[in-house]
Amino acid sequence: MKIMGTVLALVLFVAISKSDEIVVHQVKGDVKVRSGVDEDWQATAAGDELKPHDSIRTGRKGSAVLLIRSKGDGGIISRKIKIPAEVLLDLSDVRDLSQEELMLTLTMERVRASSYEWKSSELHIPNATVIHGEKPVAQAVLKADDKELAALQMNGTKVLFAYGFYPTCALKALRIMERFPSLHEKFEHRFMVAESLERSHLKGEALSEYVTLSSTDLTTEQRSAVQAKIILLKKKG
Repeated sequence: MKIMGTVLALVLFVAISKSDEIVVHQVKGDVKVRSGVDEDWQATAAGDELKPHDSIRTGRKGSAVLLIRSKGDGGIISRKIKIPAEVLLDLSDVRDLSQEELMLTLTMERVRASSYEWKSSELHIPNATVIHGEKPVAQAVLKADDKELAALQMNGTKVLFAYGFYPTCALKALRIMERFPSLHEKFEHRFMVAESLERSHLKGEALSEYVTLSSTDLTTEQRSAVQAKIILLKKKG
C-alpha cells in the first residue's frame, strides 16, 4: 500500500494557483455564491472577490462574467469566463492541470471507484471506463432536486470545456456521472469526456473512451462522429 500512499500525497498538491484571483465582473438576474460545502447560498454582485473553494450558481434567467487575474503579473486579466443560465460551477475546477496531474488524478479515481489489483508491489489499473462503468448500475428514480442538481453540475462542465479547462472538465463529468448513473447514458456527456481527454493529450485514454462509446446504441450521426475520432487517434498513433 506504499505506492497508494505516495500517489495520494501527490494528488493533494493539485490546487488552484495562489497567484490568481477570481473576481465577479458582471451579474444579471439570479446569481448566488456559497463557500465550500455550506448550503447557504448568498447573492453576489460585481466587484466581489471569490475564493477557490467557492461555488457559483445561476438561475433560469441569471448569468455572470468572472475575471481571473494573475497577481504575479500586476493584476493582468488572464481569462474572462461567461457563465450562462442554470449552471453550478465549483471554482476549484477553474484551474489548469498538467498532463501528469490529470493522469495521476484519473489513477486515483479508478482506485477509489473500482476493483484494483496489487501484484508485485505494483498497481494495475483498469481502463478509463472503470470510473463510470460500461453499463450504468440500476438506480432509483432521481428526486426532482437531484435531477436539478445533476443538470446544473453538468452545465458547469460544459463551461469548463468551453473555456479550455479540459482536464478538470473530464474529471468533474466522470464524478457527476458516477454519482448520477442515468447521466452516463447521454451521448453528449460521454463524448465530452472523451474529447476532453483527447484535448488534454491523453490519446490512449481518449481512444478507450471513444471505442467504448462506439459499442453503445448511437444514431447514425453520432456513430459517424465517434468513428471519425477513433480513426484520427489511431492515425496519430
